[in-house]
Amino acid sequence: MSREVVIGLEVHAELSTKSKIFCGCTTEFGGEANTHVCPVCSGMPGVLPKLNRTVVEYAVKLGLVLGCSITRNGKFDRKNYFYPDLPKAYQVSQLYTPICRDGQIEIWTGGQKKPIGIREIHMEEDAGKLIHGPGDSGTFMDFNRCGVPLLEIVSQPDFRSGDEVIACLEQLREILLYLDICDCKMQEGSLRTDVNLSIRQPGGELGVRTEMKNLNSFKAIRRAIEYETERQINILERGGEIMQETRRWDDEKGESCGMRSKENAHDYRYFPEPDLLPIEISDAWLTGIKENLPELAHQKRQRYIRDYGLSEKEASVLTGHKNISGLFEDISEQSGEPTEAAHMVTGSIMYLMNSRAMLPEELRADGSKLAVLISFVLSGKINRNTYKEAIEAVFTKDADPETYIAEKGLFMSSDDKTITGIVTEVLADHAAAAADYHSGREKAFGFLMGQVMKKLGGAGNPAMAEKKLRELLGG
Repeated sequence: MSREVVIGLEVHAELSTKSKIFCGCTTEFGGEANTHVCPVCSGMPGVLPKLNRTVVEYAVKLGLVLGCSITRNGKFDRKNYFYPDLPKAYQVSQLYTPICRDGQIEIWTGGQKKPIGIREIHMEEDAGKLIHGPGDSGTFMDFNRCGVPLLEIVSQPDFRSGDEVIACLEQLREILLYLDICDCKMQEGSLRTDVNLSIRQPGGELGVRTEMKNLNSFKAIRRAIEYETERQINILERGGEIMQETRRWDDEKGESCGMRSKENAHDYRYFPEPDLLPIEISDAWLTGIKENLPELAHQKRQRYIRDYGLSEKEASVLTGHKNISGLFEDISEQSGEPTEAAHMVTGSIMYLMNSRAMLPEELRADGSKLAVLISFVLSGKINRNTYKEAIEAVFTKDADPETYIAEKGLFMSSDDKTITGIVTEVLADHAAAAADYHSGREKAFGFLMGQVMKKLGGAGNPAMAEKKLRELLGG
């Protein structure tokens, strides 16, 4: 019997605000445990939260880009549950009036576009973090993450494979980065995904779903989907029933295990948050957010192809991450040579990053210094080999390009008198090769050219040297 997998996602994106959603504590990652905490985010009695306006703006930005309708008059709700990483014993979230509804994100799958429905986006606060000690030393709680603002992006159950899920998450990560609202560092928990998965007969009613929580790498997500798909199919084909539950993924073992039965909304005893005022988004506020939306990756790709004549492949590489496109645009603007800047970034810069296993978010390079190198190579002051060497020096050591090239003696000689003298010497020393050239052996010219460049010490202008050599051979 054929089976069809049905998947929906709940993506949690930590926002890149400087302070938490309801207090002034820093959102900076790391720090000594329980040092980024105050009475508000730790839930002390009698305190009052105050909404961070930037969180609302970030949520609206994402909703607009995903084509959502924006809830102009909303509120927060209390979601009650008793976990040790939640000191208040409730989470402030949005059940009844999520800030964004009914959007869409397009993915490429099997060479075709597929729309994925976005059911809603809501704002909420993050919980703390449990740290399990070695052996029987116990479990410790770090509340630094409590109150860090989250957007939960809830999809429709429109996915039919792990490939589609990864394609969507890559697209979503790209949007979040270009909007500059989330750093998407999955290794730090900034972007986490819950996967809801069920099995059904093709086109039939939805099956009973399970939820795998807090998956924080694309590799883990793909493996978890493959494992859970196979597990559920095996149970159904043996005549068993799927239990609706929350499961924990163990990436080391490559398997999931049950955590608890899956709660429904009524189990959380939602009720309106009494300590926060309703959210009202005015026409002026919404218009201001719309007018300040940045250029997104797909828009940049189209512009690079249209305005700079770049290939689709080059444009895709350049827009693969905001840091990469930012460096390209910096070099392009300062050099006035977008084509050469594109070749530099997609060639030498990407090679240097890959050889060092450098992540795009770690990319730091001085665009003005790299632009100087473009001017040097295009004006004939340095050759291409020196150009590549100097790019690496700037990239790895932040070297001053002019100083580096001068100290290495790598500026090319364009002095006509010097080049003429050396070409004359080479022809005198290799009269036989000159005779071979005159008898029609073109390879002899390559030999003579090599001798000229050797005497110039790699610092001669090859174009001028070639011109002079042909001129004197012709004479």
